[in-house]
Amino acid sequence: MKDVEATVPSSPCGHPYYEVIRPARQTEPFVFNSPHSGRLYSDDFLAATRLDRKGIRRSEDHYVDQLYAPVTALGAPMLKAHFPRAWLDVNREPYELDPRMFDSPLPAHANIGSLRVAGGLGTIPRLVAENTEIYRGRLSVAEGLARIERIYRPYHACLRRLIAQTHVKFGIAVLIDCHSMPSGLKAAGSSVRPDFIVGDRYGSSAAHDLSRAAVGILSGLGYEVARNKPYAGGFITEHYGRPARGLHALQIEINRGLYIDEKTLEPTRGYQQLQGDLAHFAAEMMEFVRDEMGDNLLAAE
Repeated sequence: MKDVEATVPSSPCGHPYYEVIRPARQTEPFVFNSPHSGRLYSDDFLAATRLDRKGIRRSEDHYVDQLYAPVTALGAPMLKAHFPRAWLDVNREPYELDPRMFDSPLPAHANIGSLRVAGGLGTIPRLVAENTEIYRGRLSVAEGLARIERIYRPYHACLRRLIAQTHVKFGIAVLIDCHSMPSGLKAAGSSVRPDFIVGDRYGSSAAHDLSRAAVGILSGLGYEVARNKPYAGGFITEHYGRPARGLHALQIEINRGLYIDEKTLEPTRGYQQLQGDLAHFAAEMMEFVRDEMGDNLLAAE
């Protein structure tokens, strides 16, 4: 069978739209995914946006792929996007599209009524952070659908294969979906600004013990950790988490104030500490799965 990575589509500049970073040998039943840290902005996209180069980057999960890079040395693969979230968001259904963005009617199967579309954050976003419009004018429907067919669908095919290979090899697969959030965000109903939010779709995408372990490990490192509020997990967490089948998915949101200057988007002195702590977190999660989830590594409570 042809390897998925051998058929990764390339951007106009010749760079792959995404890639899998693999360990020399996968020794852990984990897959890490960084779908929003892409920094490859094409000239065509920059010409189409009304934003400057810094403004268009506001919706990035800045450097999250690099923060988690040490996990491959621990024995787990990582899939990371190079295309930017502002251009295509793979943490959405494939056709969550806003008809206001396009120059002609969308196909009947498009989901035009979701809350994410209403908020400007569909599969092809209309807005970046702070409710700022992305495009100067309307897009062609053909261009929008081409992004989905040429990049979105192969990206998810690659992610599904990584998860399936892991599940076959170990009898369990744990997906860690890696994200970041604005520093000013507060936990729902609280004045606390969490350092991390662990999302498990309110217990439906991962075993409760696994979620509690994630919260406990991060808390033990001295971080303020919330669970599910306000981020319980997006399409990826919901779609791939099937704990009754031994398929677990957790979304981890990191407070950007821990590691970047949100005005300049440059890493701060906290970057190295955070990267080390995330490696520790990953190692502890791997140990928990090996030692605490039973001989059969079964899932749901």
